[in-house]
Amino acid sequence: MRTASLDGKVAVVTGGASGIGLGIAERLARDGARVVIFDLSGDDAADAAAKIGADGGTAIGVAVDVADRTAIDRGVEEVHERFGPVAILVNNAGREGFAPFLSISQETWDGIIAVNLTGTFHCCQAMLPDMLSAGWGRIVNISSSSTHGGQPLMTHYVASKSGVVGLTKSLALEFAPKGVTVNTIPPGFIDTPMTRRNEAKGLLGEGVEHHAALTPVRRAGLPADIAAATAFLVSEEASYITGQVIGVNGGRNT
Repeated sequence: MRTASLDGKVAVVTGGASGIGLGIAERLARDGARVVIFDLSGDDAADAAAKIGADGGTAIGVAVDVADRTAIDRGVEEVHERFGPVAILVNNAGREGFAPFLSISQETWDGIIAVNLTGTFHCCQAMLPDMLSAGWGRIVNISSSSTHGGQPLMTHYVASKSGVVGLTKSLALEFAPKGVTVNTIPPGFIDTPMTRRNEAKGLLGEGVEHHAALTPVRRAGLPADIAAATAFLVSEEASYITGQVIGVNGGRNT
């Protein structure tokens, strides 16, 4: 299905060069948005944008470290120059970590928080003015299903993503009267290149297929599943949905 209401709208997807972010970027482009991929790797962002262009969409890639506010502001300036004001923001860029709690250094803790939570804060603060000027905007923050019940060996990651949920709810209340909705999607077990790398490192126990078999719908999620939910939440049809945690997890969390 194509969401016609996205025609011409500028959508920024952070961490959009691979995995869930790429799936979202591709879907929004198919729905008519002009997509901007912010990614730590400028080359990967450019390659992803070129792939979207080859498929008939409109996209550009911009090298941005979401842990660096100056880099974000420069990226937004480039978006304005090339496409115009931002109408849609998907905060997908994330950094994960696996470590026993007592071995997590402050440097590691700060690094996870800087990308996952503070990066989301900075991107929202940098792009909300465009939405407020237009009287219309959509923000979708990608959190994590681990916020529902915690996860051993991932305390820093879970804490950062739980903060994203709280940030989402507070922003939704503040900006709903201004025409901006803010929601969060906590993905369940999604089969991405990062997931497969973690499997190869022995970090997923018995592996992807084992976890897929334990999921009520009996499969792992795909980036397209998260992209479909995102496409709805940024559409005009979702104008009465804000401040919500929309789980896309195959029934793993209810």
